[in-house]
Amino acid sequence: MSDDAIRLVTIGRLLRRRLRFLAVLAVAGALAGYGVSVLFPPRWTASASVLLPGQWEERELVTQVEIATSSTVVDRVAEALDRPGLGGAELRERVSAEAADGNIIRISGTDDSPGRAQRLADEAAREFVSFAARIAGGDTDPGAASGPGALRQQVSQTNRRISELAGAADPGQTVESVQARTELEKLRSALQEAIEKLEQADPANNAAGLVVMGPATRPAGEAPPTRLQFVAGGALLFFLLAVAGHLAAARAGRRPRTEAETAAALGSAPLGAVDVPAGRRADRPAARGARARIRRLLGADTRWDVPVPRASGDEAGRRLRHRRVCARLRERVPSAPALLVLVPEGDEVARRAAGQLVAEAGGDPVLRVVDVAVERPVVPDRDTESGALVVLSAGSRTAEQLADLAEACADGGHEVVGVVVARPVRTRTTRSAGRSAQNGTAAVAVGAGTTGGTA
Repeated sequence: MSDDAIRLVTIGRLLRRRLRFLAVLAVAGALAGYGVSVLFPPRWTASASVLLPGQWEERELVTQVEIATSSTVVDRVAEALDRPGLGGAELRERVSAEAADGNIIRISGTDDSPGRAQRLADEAAREFVSFAARIAGGDTDPGAASGPGALRQQVSQTNRRISELAGAADPGQTVESVQARTELEKLRSALQEAIEKLEQADPANNAAGLVVMGPATRPAGEAPPTRLQFVAGGALLFFLLAVAGHLAAARAGRRPRTEAETAAALGSAPLGAVDVPAGRRADRPAARGARARIRRLLGADTRWDVPVPRASGDEAGRRLRHRRVCARLRERVPSAPALLVLVPEGDEVARRAAGQLVAEAGGDPVLRVVDVAVERPVVPDRDTESGALVVLSAGSRTAEQLADLAEACADGGHEVVGVVVARPVRTRTTRSAGRSAQNGTAAVAVGAGTTGGTA
């Protein structure tokens, strides 16, 4: 991959060429999600609604929500349910409340069965209404000398005292007696109006009228996350991680693709690029064994980030490219009687290109094809050859692997005289593709017979 931003065409190519592998990982993620769901038993959630009559501010609704989930209410719910092993501490994680539109407090209870969840929500709503009524009536602190109840008692006593004072006043029609009775009546009226306004503004009067709006509805489905959500989430997570891993690995392990980059990694000169008809399995390695069969079954035996083979010209044009490479090779080493042609193991495209080069060279110079291992390459010692020609497909090896190959050539006493990059192409017609495949096979046979086979 290049250093440019990842494009949709790159992701599309990944999905197209790694579909089986990604599908297997998605199935593995689904199984992992199913295993995780076993550790979390299914839960059901039921909700009961409590209506708060009158006018309520937002902060007052928040206070009522806090009261509904307070430890006092939850402990009373635990006592009412009387279930072994279920105390207030455990219920605090299962009881929740929220303020809805229309002055409604929705109290929810979560449990391991629909019936238990329904009963938990109903009991929590009932205990909340009971506790709110106790707070509104002042029952939480009977010995307190203040509060709305005590204030009403004081007002009643004051009214009686005013009546007594009015009766004890001079019954005559003197100015002083009339003024005294008038002031006492004004005081009585002011106290009555004050207590009426206090009762209207006191939210405790509204709290005392809380109403449970029917029993909680029996839950029909599990509370999230459900087992299906665990399975779907595991499959999606593994799929996304696999896609991200492929993209990150391709960006981190960028491989030389052009002739100049490949030649620079080998410390030699580029001789050009040749086109090879891409057969059905031309880009698949010839590795054997159980691991190779599994990779082939999953579709992971080929690189996904290589571009789609472009359309090729006719066979004459492809042979012309091979002849030009041979001409440049003769110009570079005019007096070389023989050269090694190094082809990485499993690179079928490069193998076909090397066979065609052997056929086009015609023995001048003599080319001997040698397969070289990718890991820890070993090159035969120098005999009659005057150098080594490296043929490989574009983007098939990393820069480190190419550097190891150059060191192996130096250890064997060979100089890398040139690099040829083979590119798979799509032939225009099936007939021309069949002729190209036959020519390629014949070229390998001619090269093997002329130079004594491959090593």
